[in-house]
Amino acid sequence: MKNPIQLKSIENASVIRKFSVLFSLMTLFPFAIMAGAFLFFVWKGEISLDLDMFFWAVFIIGLFAFIGFFSMRRTFVNLISLSKNAKDILAGDLTKRINIKAGESNEVTELAKTFNGVVQQLESNIKQLEKSRNMLQGVLLRVASGVSSTDNIDVFLDLILETTVNALNGKIGLLLLIDEGAKELIVKSSFGVNAAYLKNSRIPMDEEVVGWVVKQKKSLLIPRLHKITSPEEKSTAFEPPLICTPLMFKGKIVGAISVSGKKEGDANFEEDELIVLTNLASQVALAMENSRLNYDNQKTYLETVTALALAVEARDLYSRGHSDRVSECAVKVARILGLNEQQVKTIKEAAQLHDVGKIGISDDILKKPGFLNELERRIIQQHPVIGEGIIVPLHGFSHLRDPIRHHHEWLNGEGYPDRLKGDQISLEARIMTVADSYDAMITDRPYRKGLSPQQAKEELLKYADSRYDRKIVEALITSMNI
Repeated sequence: MKNPIQLKSIENASVIRKFSVLFSLMTLFPFAIMAGAFLFFVWKGEISLDLDMFFWAVFIIGLFAFIGFFSMRRTFVNLISLSKNAKDILAGDLTKRINIKAGESNEVTELAKTFNGVVQQLESNIKQLEKSRNMLQGVLLRVASGVSSTDNIDVFLDLILETTVNALNGKIGLLLLIDEGAKELIVKSSFGVNAAYLKNSRIPMDEEVVGWVVKQKKSLLIPRLHKITSPEEKSTAFEPPLICTPLMFKGKIVGAISVSGKKEGDANFEEDELIVLTNLASQVALAMENSRLNYDNQKTYLETVTALALAVEARDLYSRGHSDRVSECAVKVARILGLNEQQVKTIKEAAQLHDVGKIGISDDILKKPGFLNELERRIIQQHPVIGEGIIVPLHGFSHLRDPIRHHHEWLNGEGYPDRLKGDQISLEARIMTVADSYDAMITDRPYRKGLSPQQAKEELLKYADSRYDRKIVEALITSMNI
């Protein structure tokens, strides 16, 4: 038995099929009816019009025309609606979508689906661009903060590494420098790594692939050869996928930079990503060399300033060795108070230079055997300001400016040059104030004999909490065994 003929709806038919069916209903079927009637009358040989037949003929022709018209109109309305919605979306309203009726499937609905997909992808891209813009703003803010930092190169290396790892969609990044004497690589900057590779940790040059890159002076790309079995699988700093390139300046290799792991899971790094890292490495090497040259210049300037400070002391028989004694005493106090090594270093260097501003004070005032008058006192009180001004060109040593300027400030606000009070005075400056005052008390001056350590101790305790920080005074007494 043959399958019965099934009549299918043309609702989901293609536009051309729908047009063909509707065109047939509107024109071909009425034409066929009219042609059939004409042939019937010709065959019969006479024309006799049956009103009932004529009525049904006209009714059927009108019905087909009506169905065809409204069906065609509906198709064109859908096309016009599609066009209007597309126009609104192209005008910038990406929140809109072209409505698609459930169950429909033809060229119009497929076109609408494709257009909706394109708009959705465009909206996703715009969100990604917005995210990138926000990230760029964050980078610019970090760059701005790095400009004013005392450790510019370290800040910029951290920034460059983090930005590079994120741009390459990597997981772990390391920037390493060579210690030729120890045959090791020192981690200068790290991002996304575990505690095993913190800054300043050391890696033997023969133990990791980065050592090969350094020795061969060649870039390296190692793909992942196995699939990740678990999404929580941890990566190590030199586990594939890995790209690594040397840091070279004028043919001399100074270190290497590596990025490993991919956030997409099984993805690998591409050759163009290695090219990006290689180009970046050359710029990093240049920046590091410029930083080294700048540091050497500043170090030379600092040595010159230190020589000036010694020259100041050499002018006065009574103050020779004063800066070294203050530095030694202040360092002892700082260690008793538990300050970190960077603070101790700052105090040591600032104490050695704290009186360099006296280079601008005349010998008539510095060596005056009697007490200073008001004008002379105002002049001598400018030496911390002059000293700070000498340090200003040393951007890498700007941390010395505050203790040099404020080593004569008192807690009660009666010090100089800025009349600071209490916590307005930094801890480093307060330590230098006590150490400087103690050494000045026990040292002979042109106008008086120096006090004994016991007398100086009593003097410091007398003014503790008014001029001096009591805990610093007690730490000095402990350090000097008085």
